[in-house]
Amino acid sequence: MTTTTAPGKSHRKGISLMELTDLFPDEQTAVKWFEAIYWPEGRCCGHCGSTKTVKATHKTMPYFCTDCRHYFSVRTGTALQSSRLPLKKWAFAVYLYVTNLKGVSSMKLHRDLKVTQKTAWFMLHRLREAWTASGLDKFTGPVEVDETYIGGKEKNKPLSKRRAGSQGGSGKAIVIGAKDRATNKISAVKIDSTDKQTLHDFVNSRAAMGSMIYTDDHPGYSKVRNRHQTVKHSVSQYINGQAHTNGIESFWALLKRGYHGTYHHMSEKHLNRYVTEFSGRFNVRESDTEVQMQNVAAGMVGKRLMYSELTSD
Repeated sequence: MTTTTAPGKSHRKGISLMELTDLFPDEQTAVKWFEAIYWPEGRCCGHCGSTKTVKATHKTMPYFCTDCRHYFSVRTGTALQSSRLPLKKWAFAVYLYVTNLKGVSSMKLHRDLKVTQKTAWFMLHRLREAWTASGLDKFTGPVEVDETYIGGKEKNKPLSKRRAGSQGGSGKAIVIGAKDRATNKISAVKIDSTDKQTLHDFVNSRAAMGSMIYTDDHPGYSKVRNRHQTVKHSVSQYINGQAHTNGIESFWALLKRGYHGTYHHMSEKHLNRYVTEFSGRFNVRESDTEVQMQNVAAGMVGKRLMYSELTSD
């Protein structure tokens, strides 16, 4: 596969749209691509995991498990289960999902894949499942920790939805994140408040004991169990020797560009899914495009998601 040197991460091997069409010229090549990822050591049942399987003549399930006596396909037991879309469209969706740094909207996916907007919205949430429970080890540090606020301005909301007396970050959802300077990995999650217990719990869950923690001067971070240095944002101090939160704040800028420029709105109900999407894509950005695609496809195993789960109150 040929590549052209260009600005940016030129050490990565990307995939052009022309190369993507060559990679997936038909449905069968897409099926084989997913099977190679899901069954690297040979075909196994998506119901019970048994390798005692045979080919079948079922209309939609090409394989049969002689142990659990169920028909299955490469979609069984993954986020693709019950989807009627061709796997070629799913492969193209994975490509668009990993290559658009600020996210891809359901409207764009609807136009690019010739599916309904509702289907595209559901597809994107299924793809976001790939990076849930990513299994990152605790960060050894130095670790930058910071929080940000996501949501529209209260003054721009209808009167019926404004929160009384709200100002600044009030009325917005809170997201806290950590960036490991050693690995450049991000871990972020929505939280309900910035009280001391919540902030300490997050730091303890993400940073290894003994790692250096850098934060701003929010009082909630005081007396964390790790070594700790701060920058005093309250007096416009942004760097204090090695202490700063510029790395995690750069990630917040990327997330907010996606919010304002791509999605325009992230419901509080699904905010964690969007945060997981942006942090997951950030964490694999050094890999070749095909490796990123394989990472997403592999992450959908065991992540079946029902539409009713997404739309229920």
